[in-house]
Amino acid sequence: MIYGYARVSTYGQAKDGNSLKDQINILKSYNCHEIIEESFTGKTMDRPAFNELLKKLKSGDTLIVTKLDRFARTLIEGEKIVSELIEKGVKVIIDNMGMILDNTSSSKLMRQIFFAFAEYERNMIVERTQSGKAIARQREDFREGRPKKYSRKQIQLALELLKTNSYKQVEESTGISKSTLIRAKNKANADRNFQEGRS
Repeated sequence: MIYGYARVSTYGQAKDGNSLKDQINILKSYNCHEIIEESFTGKTMDRPAFNELLKKLKSGDTLIVTKLDRFARTLIEGEKIVSELIEKGVKVIIDNMGMILDNTSSSKLMRQIFFAFAEYERNMIVERTQSGKAIARQREDFREGRPKKYSRKQIQLALELLKTNSYKQVEESTGISKSTLIRAKNKANADRNFQEGRS
């Protein structure tokens, strides 16, 4: 069996030929019997589809990935996976390296260098992200988490409209969903009750 494995994470991998679509197009050129797709976020490295594939692979099978870092993001993990597959009799092909991996000294050195660079690149991305957050936290208007879709002023205007219009009418005119409006209204009521309780 010939298996292809395509993986993306949230670390900007929709560019530079790393999107799932780009990877799958490359894997299809190898006439794979099965292509496994997977994605995970930067907060979780769990790869259930890949783990299931590793259990399925047996001697004589071929595993193809477009780049070596599709296996793992660390040198130790990547080297362990590749070595175990080769010892199991599985042929491992890395498209962008144009080579079939084996356990010769030169092959080991080559993949260790690639894994080391992949690990370094990921660490740099994490470092830059943390540095950016540290700078952003110094701003008075900084809020942790995903940026809000609507400003406070937009929400306040929508709540004013709610006094004389239905949720559906306000949603249609502002684009703010009913659920967002309900949450905002509940929060405004809670804040008002709190302030009244203090006075």
